Amino acid sequence: MIVGRGGVVPDVSAAVEAGPERSAYLEAVFTVGEWLGVRSDDPLVPVVVVEVGVVSSLRAPSGRIVVDTPWPEDRAARELVERIPAGTYEVEASWIEAPYEFMGEHFDGRECAAVRLRVRDEPVSAWEMALGADDEVERLVPGCEVGFETDTAMGSFADAASWQALTEPFKRFWEKCEQQPGVVHGRETESVRSGEFEKVADDAAQADLITFPAEEGTTTVWIGRTAGGQVATVAVAPHLSWMA
Repeated sequence: MIVGRGGVVPDVSAAVEAGPERSAYLEAVFTVGEWLGVRSDDPLVPVVVVEVGVVSSLRAPSGRIVVDTPWPEDRAARELVERIPAGTYEVEASWIEAPYEFMGEHFDGRECAAVRLRVRDEPVSAWEMALGADDEVERLVPGCEVGFETDTAMGSFADAASWQALTEPFKRFWEKCEQQPGVVHGRETESVRSGEFEKVADDAAQADLITFPAEEGTTTVWIGRTAGGQVATVAVAPHLSWMA
């Protein structure tokens, strides 16, 4: 049984369990040297994991986690049903390279392919789709994926109890852009890894938010569990659209 905001809901373990192909991809994308596939426009060019490293730490004093876009939305943030122990955790990212040529110039095709919140330093025994507290889980069937929606190509990990305070810099930025279109505005966030990620700290609550690149549309979040069933990691690893 799973407990969400609406109370106890039916067992949906079969619907959320990751299949063999997805499980293998979630393992491979965080392993340096692994081949994830090939470029769809050039099947002779492999997509290879070249780096897996720590982006930053994230404080989650409530043990409640949001994985969602930090931009203003007319809906509640997607808080995960799963709880983790209150604490400070590392956010790691995986980078791939898939070289290509464009208009006579050569590029390494480097980009962030996946991110994860490391909860326990233990091997993942099984992967499952992370449910949101407001998901209509009774409608889930095997093969159906749910997740957070974004049209800004940005997601984030954050402490749910401090979500409003942590997303204020994005709301203020949005308001400035609407009030003064065409003017370049800065964001009150900390730039991480040359701006590839952003961090917001709520020092009063000792809580953080960390953004990461995401695909537009629906992005599924995955939970990796230890052999004992505990949460080892919370991961986001969309299949890159240009990769076969």
